[in-house]
Amino acid sequence: MKLCKPLAAALLTLAATTGAYADITIGVSLSLTGPTSALGIPTKNGIALWPKEIAGEKLNVIVLDDATDPTKAVQNTRKFLTEDKVDIIVGSVATPVAAAMADVAAEGRTVQLMLSPVNLPEGRGGWSFRMPQSTAVMAIPIVEHWKKTGVKTYGFLGYADAYGEAWLSDIRPLAEKAGIKLVATERFARTDTSVTGQALKLVSANPDAILVVASGSGAAMPHKGLVERGYAKSKIYQTHGAATLDLIRVGGADVEGSFVSSGPAVVADKLPASNASKQLGMRYISEFEKLYGKGSANQFGAHAFDVVIVLQKAVPIALKKGKPGTPEFRAALKEAFETMGRTPVSQGVLNWTATDHFGYTPETGVLLKVVKGDWEVVPN
Repeated sequence: MKLCKPLAAALLTLAATTGAYADITIGVSLSLTGPTSALGIPTKNGIALWPKEIAGEKLNVIVLDDATDPTKAVQNTRKFLTEDKVDIIVGSVATPVAAAMADVAAEGRTVQLMLSPVNLPEGRGGWSFRMPQSTAVMAIPIVEHWKKTGVKTYGFLGYADAYGEAWLSDIRPLAEKAGIKLVATERFARTDTSVTGQALKLVSANPDAILVVASGSGAAMPHKGLVERGYAKSKIYQTHGAATLDLIRVGGADVEGSFVSSGPAVVADKLPASNASKQLGMRYISEFEKLYGKGSANQFGAHAFDVVIVLQKAVPIALKKGKPGTPEFRAALKEAFETMGRTPVSQGVLNWTATDHFGYTPETGVLLKVVKGDWEVVPN
């Protein structure tokens, strides 16, 4: 049947107003294989908690594997922009991979919600917002504990990539201000299976404490390497990338008595009622463990959980200026993130601005101690 021109035009108009822009499309690039799959898989599990719609708009979520490869992540991001016409990009979990996506997101004038605490040079990352806490914020509880316990020297054993370098550059000025000196620096690759040489050098330098910068279950290997070379377990500190029960599971007795800087979500049940993230963290743990079992909740799933919290606040603001699928909506979403103000999430309190796309407040981090195979919150 041939439609008359007025009717055909009317149907096209109806489709444009009711169908074409009905969904908010989110493109997610995660390391589901490769060296950081231990971070990507629980993040994908956290995405399973996402609702079907936000502010009355249906969510269309596309998840791709970047295999912990920056080149693959860039390909994924370009596909999201050119083929899928996404409104939001989420990812990735590995710092070098997320950094590679940032320029493409900016090119496409589309918000990227990073799942790694990436430090980018000035002038880059204008469309990228971090869901994890900055290394500078998470270094605070470690240095404060060093000050309390009389640490005067420390060593560094970290990834030879952007995550490792970010920690080294951010903790050094805090430590120096406290009169704590860096006496030895060693690095290793995410794919390394041993740090024997690096551990020997660090132990011979005999620092009062050693900071290990690694992530997921992979953080256990350098930790165990230090203990095997005779370094005291109680003097080893790890970063928020290691704040997962995988560290305890793989590290076993070698991680007992050591310390880990963490966001609040993984220990929400142990926080005081006054903590702004306690109730959200409890909700995250309850929902995540209902699907995946007791003890499965970790910070990577929590960051995915928090994506929805920030979208639930920003999307209604952005919808006033444009419909999903349009440049106006994408620009309005960026503006909403930069102006929506104080926003508690399960991993702390965010306050993004036009000049600060990390946004977490200084009191966000908590220090954990491994005690009898579980986390114990170290008092401030």
